[in-house]
Amino acid sequence: MGIELIIESLPSLTQGLFVTLQLLLCALVFGLVIALPMAIMWVEGYKPFRYLAVFYVTFFRGTPLLVQVFLIYYGLGQLEWVRTSLLWPVFKEPFFCAALALSLNTSAYTANIIRGAIKAVPFGEIEAGRAFGMSKFTLYRTVILPQAFKLVLPAYGNEIIIILKATSLASTITIMDLTGVANDIVSNTYRPYEIFITAALFYIAITFVLTRLFRIVEGRVNKQLPDW
Repeated sequence: MGIELIIESLPSLTQGLFVTLQLLLCALVFGLVIALPMAIMWVEGYKPFRYLAVFYVTFFRGTPLLVQVFLIYYGLGQLEWVRTSLLWPVFKEPFFCAALALSLNTSAYTANIIRGAIKAVPFGEIEAGRAFGMSKFTLYRTVILPQAFKLVLPAYGNEIIIILKATSLASTITIMDLTGVANDIVSNTYRPYEIFITAALFYIAITFVLTRLFRIVEGRVNKQLPDW
């Protein structure tokens, strides 16, 4: 009976897996787009921009992700100007709200990781670039960011795995991701062990694949980028 239930549930769990991967991809892409300028603002910005970056990172790192999901999904709907704006058709969609919350959350952690990597770039290399007359943009593009990218990979790989597991919180706002589908099947069959163990194996498999891919990328980057 247990094996039969698992086999019957595999198509639904696989569909939920695709939703989980979509959430993960959206969070990583948009999170990185936000994190990079936020980290540079934190390091190089004038005081108002630096304080803004510090506040942003502190808020999203200091509050639970579940609270952030609820604030975006339920909280924004309480604002009249949001409900009457052109953004409401987007903000009332659970997938968008979950992806936004995940993106904002991971961008705060990623910004902190990138900031640390930028600060770890040897000051002598930066001074050498300035001595050659490089502008700040050229300095970041050719010296600082390549070195920071090399340093950031191990910690960022861990962040990817953390966000993968955090996507399970999307099920709390009716999204049928892997965890949401598993919850739905359990509520209909009352067989939690088989279903949740199967869902856990899916997460473990994704984690294994992502870890292996990241090690390959890290190895190639370490070979291609010079140590200066």
